[in-house]
Order: sequence, then structure tokens, then C-alpha cells
Amino acid sequence: MNELIICRCEEVTKDEILEAIGAGAISINAIKRLTRAGMGLCQGKICCRLLSLLLSDELKTPLGELEPYSVRPPVRPVKFSALIADEE
Repeated sequence: MNELIICRCEEVTKDEILEAIGAGAISINAIKRLTRAGMGLCQGKICCRLLSLLLSDELKTPLGELEPYSVRPPVRPVKFSALIADEE
């Protein structure tokens, strides 16, 4: 077993990533849906490069040929008073 943590935010291990690829995940977005890797607080800034390297290695596909993954900015809570103040 390889308990190496790839995604620190969601505590996803290398084994879980490899299992997702074995189950048919052929893109970073598919790996994210199956494991939540890249969906934590950093939004993949730390782990998506590692995910790309693992996927490239397992699929024997050059990095440049992999489907680009979706990047979303982190969501931060906003107080209602801040929204009301902007309208006034």
C-alpha cells in the first residue's frame, strides 16, 4: 500500500488516485470527481501538478496531451452587510 498523501487538503493518497485511474478516470477532472483531490482549500494549487504527473505516467500519455483541468477560485463567505453597503 502506498499511503503517500497527494492532496493534503482532502487527504487523498496515491493509492486512491491510482484506484480512480484504474476505474476509468482519464482526466484530472474525473479524478477530482472520484476522489475530491484538488477540491480542498488550495483548489489544486499544490496537488494538481502531481495528479497530472501520475495520470500521465499511468496512461503513458505526454503531459501536453492531457485534457486541461478546471480551475475555480476559492469561495469565501461574505457578510450580508457588505452586500447591502455596496448597493447604497
